[in-house]
Amino acid sequence: MRTPTPMIVGIVLGPCGLVLNLTSTLAQGWRTVSNIPRESYDLIQQQGIWDFCNMYQSSHMTTCYNIEDTLGYFSQLPVQVAKGLMPASLVVTAIGLVVTTLGVRCWQYQPHHLLAGLGGLLLFISGLLSLIAISWYNYELYDLPAPTGSTLEVGYCLVLGYLASCMEIIGGISLTISFHECCKERKLRKAAKDTSYPPSNQQGPASVTAINSPSITDGRDLQTPYRNPALRYYSNSLNVLEDERASRSGSRFPCDSDL
Repeated sequence: MRTPTPMIVGIVLGPCGLVLNLTSTLAQGWRTVSNIPRESYDLIQQQGIWDFCNMYQSSHMTTCYNIEDTLGYFSQLPVQVAKGLMPASLVVTAIGLVVTTLGVRCWQYQPHHLLAGLGGLLLFISGLLSLIAISWYNYELYDLPAPTGSTLEVGYCLVLGYLASCMEIIGGISLTISFHECCKERKLRKAAKDTSYPPSNQQGPASVTAINSPSITDGRDLQTPYRNPALRYYSNSLNVLEDERASRSGSRFPCDSDL
């Protein structure tokens, strides 16, 4: 049996979403701050949910250590929510992929639709968790503390986060279609269990004997034996011996005309 297409879509998009979400969670490119007053003109600061990174365009040098949060960026509610929801999304995605792998047919003849549907539900929930965190941060991006007069831009982590969330949601929906197949299987099993088959009316050896040696009566038709489709025989409604009995006395072979 081939693996259903919705399961293939879910098992492919799920790991892709996990990788992109992991990158978005750990990287510092949630927000880009440039043109910072009293700083070097080529300084671009990458702000994430865990730390900052200063990148100098002229020397291509990046520093991510000992950068103080003087404006209270990390204490803001969208950042705190993202710190909680993004790791939770990663954990739920990993559990969903394990359950999905056990449900999708890899070494079995048929997939386990219930496990595949549960794995899809977990992937769908993980996609919603990351989507909430990304959307909230994006909505509050320009209101979060930043140096006065600096330029704020959306970082690449938000793009990766949106893409990962969409992949997990689509993959989860594709896998949850397995619940429908699971319900169909249960209905078929219940119908097969409730169906009672009538006893078969098979004839024993006595019927075969009646077929092989039918009784013939004078002046009457042959008795119609039990018609077994496995046995082939010929029947004639006329008594073929009726005309022979009149001339039996003068004929040495009473049945030669019939043979």
